[in-house]
Amino acid sequence: MSGQNGEEPESKREQDEDAVTGEHATTRSEQLRDCQRCGRKQGLVGRYDIYLCRQCFREVARSMGFKKYS
Repeated sequence: MSGQNGEEPESKREQDEDAVTGEHATTRSEQLRDCQRCGRKQGLVGRYDIYLCRQCFREVARSMGFKKYS
């Protein structure tokens, strides 16, 4: 029976360890591995969940509300 001696079930303990170690931290970026606009797989901008390659991001950044400071 789980809960005896103040122990958590094994699956719960494993989930907590994964959260602490960050073992599954990369799954969000691995879900989308290509540019949403052109399909390129390299140079992805994943910040703010954009998922565009850097070339496409440069083309559409101003229309998305980003400003170039330098």
